[in-house]
Amino acid sequence: MSFKEIKMNTKELYEQLKQLWEDFEENHEKFTEKGNKAAGGRARKSIGEIKKLVTEYRKFSVAESK
Repeated sequence: MSFKEIKMNTKELYEQLKQLWEDFEENHEKFTEKGNKAAGGRARKSIGEIKKLVTEYRKFSVAESK
């Protein structure tokens, strides 16, 4: 999943955020518990995508509440 695949409403953004968080948790655990360096890179990538989606979510949330 990438930032470019964003659907433009808060429900779909929420689902994408939820999936990215699950990916982050899985890879973070592999990195910290098992020392898997590649998993650390995947965890950082997921967090970066989450950061982008949070900004989009905020914009669409405000627009939907008006």
